[in-house]
Amino acid sequence: MEEYMCLIPRTTYDGAFYRAVFALHSENYQLAQQCIDKARDILDTELTAMVGESYNRAYGAMVNVQMLSELEEVIQYKLMPDRREAIKNMWWDRLQGCQRLVEDWQRIIQVRSLVVAPLEDKKNMAEIQQFMFSLCPIEHTDQPVPTVSPEVTFTYMKHMWRNNQKNEAYNKLQYFVEHSLQTKALQLISPEDSQPRQELNKLLARATEHDKDWYKAWHAWALMNYEAVLFYKQMNQSEEGTPQTPAEIGATSKFELSPRPESNTAKMHKYCVPSVQGFFRSIALSQQNSLQDTLRLLTLWFDYGQWMEVYEALVEGLKTIQIDNWLQVIPQLIARIDTPRNLVGRLISQLLIDVGKAHPQALIYPLTVASKSNVTARQVSANKVLKSMREHSNTLVQQAMLVSEELIRVAILWHELWHEGLEEASRLYFGERDVKGMFNTLEPLHAMMERGPQTLKETSFNQAYGRDLMEAQDWCKKYQRSGNVKDLTQAWDLYYHVFRRISKQLPQLTSLELQYVSPKLLRCQDLELAVPGTYDPNQPIVKIRKVQSSLQVITSKQRPRKLSIFGSNGQEYMFLLKGHEDLRQDERVMQLFGLVNSLLLQNTETFRRNLTIQRFSVIPLSTNSGLIGWVPHCDTLHSLIRDYREKKKILLNIEHRLMLRMAPDYDHLTLMQKVEVFEHALEHTQGDDLAKILWYKSPSSEVWFDRRTNYTRSLAVMSMVGYVLGLGDRHPSNLMLDRMSGKIIHIDFGDCFEVAMVREKFPEKIPFRLTRMLISAMEVTGIDGNYR
Repeated sequence: MEEYMCLIPRTTYDGAFYRAVFALHSENYQLAQQCIDKARDILDTELTAMVGESYNRAYGAMVNVQMLSELEEVIQYKLMPDRREAIKNMWWDRLQGCQRLVEDWQRIIQVRSLVVAPLEDKKNMAEIQQFMFSLCPIEHTDQPVPTVSPEVTFTYMKHMWRNNQKNEAYNKLQYFVEHSLQTKALQLISPEDSQPRQELNKLLARATEHDKDWYKAWHAWALMNYEAVLFYKQMNQSEEGTPQTPAEIGATSKFELSPRPESNTAKMHKYCVPSVQGFFRSIALSQQNSLQDTLRLLTLWFDYGQWMEVYEALVEGLKTIQIDNWLQVIPQLIARIDTPRNLVGRLISQLLIDVGKAHPQALIYPLTVASKSNVTARQVSANKVLKSMREHSNTLVQQAMLVSEELIRVAILWHELWHEGLEEASRLYFGERDVKGMFNTLEPLHAMMERGPQTLKETSFNQAYGRDLMEAQDWCKKYQRSGNVKDLTQAWDLYYHVFRRISKQLPQLTSLELQYVSPKLLRCQDLELAVPGTYDPNQPIVKIRKVQSSLQVITSKQRPRKLSIFGSNGQEYMFLLKGHEDLRQDERVMQLFGLVNSLLLQNTETFRRNLTIQRFSVIPLSTNSGLIGWVPHCDTLHSLIRDYREKKKILLNIEHRLMLRMAPDYDHLTLMQKVEVFEHALEHTQGDDLAKILWYKSPSSEVWFDRRTNYTRSLAVMSMVGYVLGLGDRHPSNLMLDRMSGKIIHIDFGDCFEVAMVREKFPEKIPFRLTRMLISAMEVTGIDGNYR
């Protein structure tokens, strides 16, 4: 090494670096430090210039800087034996933050090998081997198994398994059973997918017995039993000819009664309890996201919790896991709070009471929504939990009820309630001739008026429209007594007069002042209640300090409000306060996105490509209103294209105008004629608006390239997830673009599970939205590049 080192100029980075390495070998630590300092000075100019351009260009120099730092740590490792373990742990953590590039990892490990031999550093060796194997497929199955260490050997055989060389992996695994790896061997052994389920289940059970604290074994065993339950459930339904719900299956068993021998229900009993026990154990041992296991456990709980042996397993299992685990599935628990199955409902209520004691801030908002339900059983069950919470958090419950009620009042004013109600009643009466439905729509509105106004805004509405509405109500009552249609006509003359006046007044509602629409909310200051959507059990609680006195009304069909809440930490939290819409489904969609993100972050390639979905907080307040966390620096595609076309003097609906010019009676054309007209509009427009917007709004070509890549990848991820979810109604106002990152963000998840595909008018037949304009904003190859 000394001979080659002399040939490298001292004034270069490599010359200074290798002289430092040689000095370390010679135990001349003072000279080694001087050479490290010299190499760092040489790198200084290069690194400074590259960091100013971009992180990616500077990454190679950053790795060199890290290697120099680790050379200094090698000196400490040799001179201070008491710090060796801490340095090794620090090296491991630092390696996890590096990009997964083989060349860089190899260089870093070579520096560390100056003091830590590969055989001593088994943790790093196994990680590197697994990483290398994931990049290189096995070409020859007859090559010898690496025997550097058991960990490396086992990693190699796992790689064989993933490459569909299961027979070879199985045969070699039979000879590789050291005591320290028996559990992992048992968890993986299975020569073919066709191996009997019972045999594989026994192997997995043995794995859990051998190592009672290994998450993967418990997870695999629970999942195997869970799949068996689903399999026999499906068999049960197919044999009976019609789908049978778990409740019907449970009804035949009467909880304590044993099912018939050898029946599918008996086999479900056989696998259900081990599955429940396995999931509880895997959740308790999970170091990362346990949402998947928790959701599967809830499925078994809700479907089979009425079986006595399953109920007993649930009772015991609940004692073994932390209460924090249930925070991620509160919506699912509250959705089943009014279940007719006594054992299931009893356990859910008790769990919610326990969650309320430990984390009242996490439970109070969703529980408040349930307490306002129109379903009596649901309302009673929610109030039972609220009553328990009042015993230890009475002030919190009172504040939550007040804030929720007042936010609902602000979300939907009396003007909007009557406008929406009269529109629906008119449709029922004039469109469907449904007089009963019309009265059912109007009666709650009249009852609201009879209770009297509570704010200045409601008082002004009562003064402007109260007399006409009361008179119209009298005419409706006369009709109900006499059945004379003329009485109803008189009522509708008044209703229509009120409707027209409200319709003219609504566009003028551009802002709302709390002193007029909700003085109680304006007086809410320094509350114990947390800012909606901010509660984290591992962080200090951010409480509501005050609510901004003025709300902006956004111009759209639903007229949502932009609301600002100031937290106790001094920060401002912005929300979209929406009325006329049930946000509980949006809340579930955000849960699904969280689960998808956890899966994408676990995979090396998807993590490196930043393939995650942008999420935001969703807090339902009632069945028709709620709060949505404001997504900063984002614009809808509609607004971006509108602004771009206005600047370029292009008509916003130029494509539609061209179609009408060619075919004024477009709706009466045949399908092929409509296609011809559509293609005519495409030929005479560029459709590159979005692509140019990305280019014009980027400060440099490098930023543009990153944004375009993020745009394409985020669009691809949501195309797949949207297809799985059956997501429809993806028009440009429901797609947002992050101005900083370029990521596509989806909003408004009201049309899920393919409802848009089966609707009567204008059904959507496409799996996801991928129009010409979206493709044009991708790279030159379109969908054949990053998107695919």
